[in-house]
Amino acid sequence: MDKELIHRFIKIVGEQYALTQADDITHYTHENRGLYIGNTPLVLKPASTQEVSDIIKLAADTKTAIVPQGGHTGHVGGAIADESGTQITLSLERLNKIRELDLKGDVIICEAGVILETVQKLADDNNRLFPLALGSQGSCQIGGNISTNAGGTGVLAYGNTRALVMGLEVVLPSGEIWNGLRRLKKDNTGYDLKDLFIGAEGTLGIVTAAVLKLFPKPRGKAVAFCGVKSPDHALQLFAKASSFAGYGLTAFELMARTPFEFTLKHMENVRNPLSEIYPWHVLVEVSSNRSQKDSDETLQAILEVAFNDDIVNDAALSTSLSQADDFWRIREMMPVAQKHEGGSMKHDISVPIHRVPGFLIEADEIIKHEMPDARLCTFGHLGDGNIHYNITQPIGADASEFLNEQPKINALIHALVIKMNGSVAAEHGVGRLKRELIASTKDPVELSLMRSIKTTLDPDNIMNPGKLV
Repeated sequence: MDKELIHRFIKIVGEQYALTQADDITHYTHENRGLYIGNTPLVLKPASTQEVSDIIKLAADTKTAIVPQGGHTGHVGGAIADESGTQITLSLERLNKIRELDLKGDVIICEAGVILETVQKLADDNNRLFPLALGSQGSCQIGGNISTNAGGTGVLAYGNTRALVMGLEVVLPSGEIWNGLRRLKKDNTGYDLKDLFIGAEGTLGIVTAAVLKLFPKPRGKAVAFCGVKSPDHALQLFAKASSFAGYGLTAFELMARTPFEFTLKHMENVRNPLSEIYPWHVLVEVSSNRSQKDSDETLQAILEVAFNDDIVNDAALSTSLSQADDFWRIREMMPVAQKHEGGSMKHDISVPIHRVPGFLIEADEIIKHEMPDARLCTFGHLGDGNIHYNITQPIGADASEFLNEQPKINALIHALVIKMNGSVAAEHGVGRLKRELIASTKDPVELSLMRSIKTTLDPDNIMNPGKLV
C-alpha cells in the first residue's frame, strides 16, 4: 500500500493509535484458533464514531478495503485481513463508552468496543439482566456480538443478539453515519434497517453503538444436572420443562458422555454431581421473577414428573448459587477440555428441535461408518436446536492425518443438516471459513438477495471483502 495513503489514514487517529510494526500487528492478524493468518499494513484504533466515519470516507475515495475487528474471539476468520497486505484492520477497542443507562426504559446505550461482561455487570449492579452469555464474555465486544448475531446459553428464553437490540448507530460504506439509536418498541415507518447490520459481519457497514434491552433480574434461579438414556429422553424432558416453566425455562443444555468424561479428566475444580456417568446429560435452569422458592419448586415439580415417567435416571439440584455455578462450569469447560484430546472436527449446526435426536442418530451412523475409531464429542443448546457436533481423533492417531479427512466428513454432516432443514452456521457466523459452504447450500433466491443488498450498499466491496457473501 502506498506510504502516503497510509500516512493519511494514520493522521485521522494519530500515530499513537496506529500500528504498522509487525510485532505490534501480530495479535490482530492471527485468528484465535490459528486457522487464518492475515497480513495488514496498518491497524487503526479510532476513538469516536466521527473518526470511523473519516476513515471510511477516505477508504471509499481510495477504494481501500477495511476489515473491522472487535474482541478477536471469533471462530470463522470473519475479522481477519486476508494475505494480500492491502486491507486495513479497524479495531473498535477504543470505542468503549457507556453512553447512557436508562433504567426507566430498561435500555443501555453503549459503544461497539464495550466488553460484553461490562454490560452484564452494569445491568446486574442495577438489579437488571442483560441475558447474552458466552464463553468469551470477558473479552468479546458488543459490536462483534451484534455483527455475528451471537447466540450463547440465553437464547432459549431471551433470543439471540438480534432480539436484544433496539437500535444501532452505523457508519456506512460511504462514510455516512446512520443514527438509528431509537429505543422504540413499536415503529412501523418502513424497513427495519438495523436488522440488515445484525449478523452482517461488517460487510455492510460498521456498527459503532447500540441500544440494548435490559430485563428484570430474576429473584430466583434453580439448576439441575441430570442423567438420561438418550437425546430422545432429553427432548421429552425439555417438553415437560417447557410445559411447567414456560418462559421461566432459561437454559436447557445437552451433553454426551464423551465430552463429559474429557471435562472431568482435564479441567480443574470439576466433579460429577451424579452417582455415575450416563450416556447423556442435561443441564436445566429455571428462573423466577418472584422468588428462589418459586424456581426451586418449579424445577422440583419438573423432575418429579420426569422421574415418574422414567425420562430421567438421576438428577442433582443446586442448593446454592455456588453449586449452580459448578454445574454450569461442566458445560462451559467442554470446548476447552476437548483440546487436550488432540485434533477435532467441529460442526456448529442447528436443526428444528424435534429433529435433534434423529439428526444425532444419523450423524453418528455416518461417523461410525467413515471413522469407526473416532470419538463423538457432542454437546449444545438443545432448547434452541443448536448442536456442536464435534468429532475427536481416535486415541493414538496422527492429528494431521485425521484432519485430512475433514472436508469429506464436513460434506456428509452438512448434507444431513440441509436435508433436515437446518443451518450449517448456527451461532458462530460465516466469516471466511464457511463462505463457500453458504454459497453452495443456501437457497439461490436468498443468496441472490444477499448479494444484491451487498452490491447496493457497498458497490466497491470495501467493507470486509471476502467474508460472508
